[in-house]
Amino acid sequence: MVKTMEWNGETLKLIDQRRLPSELAFVTCESYIDVAEAIRKMIVRGAPAIGVSAAYGYVLGMKEYVRNNTKEDLEEYMKEVYNTLITARPTAINLKWALDRMSNVLNGNLDESLDALAERLEKEANDMANEDVQTNKRMGMNGAKLLPQRCTVLTHCNAGALATAGYGTALGVIRAAVEMGKEIKVYADETRPYLQGARLTAWELMEDGIDVTLITDNMAGWVMKQGKIDAVLVGADRIAANGDVANKIGTYSLAILAGHHDIPFYVIAPFSSIDLNIHSGKDIPIEERSREEITKIRDVDIAPKDVKVYNPAFDVTDNELITAIITERGVIRQPYLKNLSKLAENG
Repeated sequence: MVKTMEWNGETLKLIDQRRLPSELAFVTCESYIDVAEAIRKMIVRGAPAIGVSAAYGYVLGMKEYVRNNTKEDLEEYMKEVYNTLITARPTAINLKWALDRMSNVLNGNLDESLDALAERLEKEANDMANEDVQTNKRMGMNGAKLLPQRCTVLTHCNAGALATAGYGTALGVIRAAVEMGKEIKVYADETRPYLQGARLTAWELMEDGIDVTLITDNMAGWVMKQGKIDAVLVGADRIAANGDVANKIGTYSLAILAGHHDIPFYVIAPFSSIDLNIHSGKDIPIEERSREEITKIRDVDIAPKDVKVYNPAFDVTDNELITAIITERGVIRQPYLKNLSKLAENG
């Protein structure tokens, strides 16, 4: 299984996901600014992976401070680190969740020496990375139990090891089902405009020897109508308190198609992706990205030079279109407002 990131105590090494599948290349982040840029430029992407990367970025900021400063303005400096990282991408709540967790560790131990603080923060980031893998495996088991012995699933974007610290969310369910001995086939949406399905999901599943067939996004409805799909599995970048889900653009369309064809539509996400402070999807900020992601593919023009472009990176799927939300804490069904709140209370 592919390893998305590697921390060596001084730098964070990331797979450059922009260059897959034609080249397996890496980017080394030596500062928190490097990490923020890696998140912004989608060198690393996927809500859980963004969160863990940001945690290591926070550690790099602390280590940079230890090398160059005294403790007098530490809190102000780390606020700047926090703000630089949290503004890298606005939609995925895991980014804020991870940085708040790191900030709480810092603020709760300001009486310690700088070196001790740096060690404590590094341990927290390492714990976060390890927890993410274990969380994904628990989600995988919870979701795999819902799939029949022989099953063909449709995926969108990339919610695999590349989108996490390891194993994956939606692809984690597929991996767990295969490990349970189930016969799983996958149709992967290409996921325009950034082609995460074509470039990343297809590559990742092929690396694991899992049967995968690539389709364009506008083929999904026809494939469903032909009876080829038993379930749709997607990840999530943020889930509102009422169960509305923000995920890669195109997810909403798939949910409507799945509902029309009476196909289960499952969202797989860690509890850290649930934002109980936001009542509904109407309040989730939707990132808009550059026009070039639509007008070019690998620097080749595919549209008229001056055409107007609208490029939201995410859409919001209404909770009534979702069969179940699968987390490490269990499988949640309607009513989501009540059951997600209960999930939080039970911890």
